[in-house]
Amino acid sequence: MRILVMSVSKKMHYIDVMDIDKSVNAPTLRLGQRTGLPDDLRILLGRYPREIWRSHKNLGDMATFWLSRHDMFREVGRALHGGNEDFSAGKSSANEFVGWFTPRLRFLLSHLATHHQIEDQHYFPIFRAADARLASGFDLLENDHHVIHEAMDKTVVSANALLKHIRSETIDISAIVNDCVRLNGTLVDLLIKHLDDEEDLIVPMILDRGEEELGVAH
Repeated sequence: MRILVMSVSKKMHYIDVMDIDKSVNAPTLRLGQRTGLPDDLRILLGRYPREIWRSHKNLGDMATFWLSRHDMFREVGRALHGGNEDFSAGKSSANEFVGWFTPRLRFLLSHLATHHQIEDQHYFPIFRAADARLASGFDLLENDHHVIHEAMDKTVVSANALLKHIRSETIDISAIVNDCVRLNGTLVDLLIKHLDDEEDLIVPMILDRGEEELGVAH
């Protein structure tokens, strides 16, 4: 069974990391190193904590749909994590793992690429302009996209190497499989942390101002 995964490099739009405020690349703020948003970007989160989001009158169709996409990414990511753990525990063969893993990875990468492109090109500029106090937060989120993009590329390279050798009778693919599992785990961990921080920055802004005022209403 040979299934092409995909190449994401030419389909994703990211601003050059050199164009981003250098402070967002500080080790304490880099995705995978930080533990949530810094305090200066949590101004509105204190007023609009997560437990009130779903019932707030300003949570409109745009935010509801956007949050549902994030929930979908989390669901697929956790499924991939589960598949990784099952394979690592010897519950599936390499062929079984690849047949299960490949379409789910392809789905995640494809939808994530489109999602990030829309955020970078449309929503982030609107939100950045809406509140100068939080503008640096969108530099942080765009830099997150760059970090996730790098992790996606590494996962694709590893997955394609696995697909290339999956039927080989002369090559031990266990190392390739383990590398793919490791890289995919890193990608999913980064993605879930990013989704949490992104929501903590954006949803309180929407609840505070409303989708109509911000210009993002569907």
